[in-house]
Parts: sequence; structure tokens; C-alpha cells
Amino acid sequence: MKSKIDVKKGITVFLFLLPGLALFVSILIAPIAVSVYRSMYDWNGFSEGTFIGFANYIELFTNGSIKFMTGLKNSMILAFFSVFVQLPFALFLALLLGRKPKKERAFLSIFFMPVLISTVVIGQLWLKIYNPDYGLLNRFLDAVNLGDWKHVWVGDVKTALGSIIVPTVWQYIGYHMLLMYAGVKGVSTDLREAAMLDGATPWQVDRYIVIPVIKPIIRVSVIFAVTGSLKTYDLVRILTEGGPFQSTEVPSTLLENMLFLRNRYGMGSTISVMLIILCFAFALLITAAFREKDE
Repeated sequence: MKSKIDVKKGITVFLFLLPGLALFVSILIAPIAVSVYRSMYDWNGFSEGTFIGFANYIELFTNGSIKFMTGLKNSMILAFFSVFVQLPFALFLALLLGRKPKKERAFLSIFFMPVLISTVVIGQLWLKIYNPDYGLLNRFLDAVNLGDWKHVWVGDVKTALGSIIVPTVWQYIGYHMLLMYAGVKGVSTDLREAAMLDGATPWQVDRYIVIPVIKPIIRVSVIFAVTGSLKTYDLVRILTEGGPFQSTEVPSTLLENMLFLRNRYGMGSTISVMLIILCFAFALLITAAFREKDE
């Protein structure tokens, strides 16, 4: 009798989960499966494709004209600055706001504002800042007698990638700050007060109590920062379009190039599959790294 009841409960649970499962499969699993299937073909998006197995994957890493390794290197550089510049600054702001300063909510809104602004607007704003003729950056250099440093910032191979990194890091500081701020506010006040009574300074409390408690949130921010760098597209597209001379290409701009300019839908699917694999792999590696530190 009990087994029959358990079966009925199992069926009931499955029926309730079925709509969500169907949505998950149709939106996430099915497109990935189609991309994997298409990546095995030489296909222009219109005529019937030719099955070529793993030839697209081999070409992706061996054909220098595709620039996939260049795009991957640029994404890794962006990930480096996101993890070691963006996140520490976001953590610093979160810890400061966690001490309940005056106008706490006002500062929180100000720091989070860039996240709310459309990336297209952010891109256009920084294009104006970088403009070699009337841009704010070159005018500032003139004002402080550093006119020799004036530059065509997004048009020079040496500075184009840095010109993308700066607004990308700036825009999402508030996003990670808000995640960490929520964790900081969740730390028990009893722990803080006990440490202060024992003579700990506010920074010691942050270092030895608050940061260890919010480590799971820091891990999530690191995963978001790295995978977001791998998937970055919009600011690169607006600021440089992958140039000059493909020096700022990232996997997403290469994907667009393959699909809409070269009509190589098979290769485009290959790049998308590699992005999925890389994001998943880095998420697992970061999770494992944090787990080892906890042990």
C-alpha cells in the first residue's frame, strides 16, 4: 500500500515539474544540441550542409585567419582585469557600505547606476570620451600639460583593448558590489560586536569575519566575471568592431563574423559550442579552487 502511495506521489511531483522541465529543455538543452549537430557540418545556412565531423574544431585551432586564439586571449585578459581589479574594488565598496555610512542608500544607487544603463549608451558615452578630436580624455591630458600622451585610443592596436577593458570593468563594479553588499549585510551583528569587544579594528573584522562568511558570494562573482568575459560582445562591437586589424576580437564577435559575414554557419556553431564548453569548464575549475581553499 505504501509503495503505491509513493508511486502516486512520484507521478504527481513529475507532473508538476514537467512544464518547467519542458521549458528548460526547449530553451537551453535543445539549442545546445542543435549547435553541436550543426558544428559537424560545412553549412552556409541555406543549402544542404556537408557532414565533416570534427574538421571545424580542428580548423578553429589551426587556422590562424579565424583568430579564435586571439579572441580567446583577449577574453582571458579581460577576465584577469575583471577578477583582480573589478572584484576587489567591488568588495571594498561593499565592505564600506556594510558599515552603514551616512547616505548609504544614495551611495548604493550611485554605484549601481552604470549597471542599469544600456550597454549601447555606455558604449556611445565612452566613444565620445575617447574621441581624438574633442574627447574628454585627450582634453584632460591637454589641461594637465600631458598633450604628448594624446592618442587615437580605439584606433591604435596598442591601446584598443585597454579602451574596452576600462568601461567594461567600470560598468559592472556596481553589479558585483550589490551581490557582495547583500552578503555583508547578512553577517551577524553579534559576530561583529564580539570581535570589536575583543579589540579588533573594523578592517580586522572585515578580513577575519566578514570576508570568510561571504566567500560563497565571492565565488559566484568570480564565476560571473570570468564567464561574462568569455561571452562579452556588446562593448567590443560598439567601440572597435573587433579592430583595428582584428586585435580586439573576442569569441562572440568572431561568431557574428562567421554567421553573418562569411556565411559559415557550421563554424559559427563550432565557436558557440566552444564558448559553452569553456564557460562550463571555468565554472567547475573556480568552484573546485574555492572548495580546496575551504578544506
